[in-house]
Amino acid sequence: MRIGMGYDVHRLVENRKLVIGGVEIPHELGLLGHSDADVLLHAIMDALLGAAALGDIGKHFPDTDPKYEGISSIRLLEHVGKLLEENGYLIENIDATIIAQRPKMRPHIGQMEENIANALNIDKSQINIKATTEEGLGFTGNEEGISSQAICLLTTIYESSVAVAGSGGCAGCSRNQEQGD
Repeated sequence: MRIGMGYDVHRLVENRKLVIGGVEIPHELGLLGHSDADVLLHAIMDALLGAAALGDIGKHFPDTDPKYEGISSIRLLEHVGKLLEENGYLIENIDATIIAQRPKMRPHIGQMEENIANALNIDKSQINIKATTEEGLGFTGNEEGISSQAICLLTTIYESSVAVAGSGGCAGCSRNQEQGD
């Protein structure tokens, strides 16, 4: 098993769409960034890439590359999913938090989870998205920006939850017992 953690933050500005979790959310401000600046998906991608020891989103999608300007972060997340698959990793779960004073995220979270599940070809039940405010404190509380944190658990093809369940709950136990460990 491998655990990854991701964090992202973007400044709120005028004349930009607010896209979080692949959902365009009605709001007078949007997030500033080279891509669509989707803080939630950026944090999730960094968590997934980190767990697989594949670097970070800056390595794979540099903000100096014009081909990523304005790109949907859903497309980038799909690419990260393919990288994980190519390297033999399975996503067990993703847990993430959006930190924003406004707008309220609750009405959009179901669609965010569905977008993420579809992009990664996993079940929606493997994803949990939460949102919180900072009670008016700090840059998010002052509505200067929005941040997100994510954590994930990956397994390799050889130690997926199916393999663990089939071996009595410990993927490596039978191998260790056979070797006399």
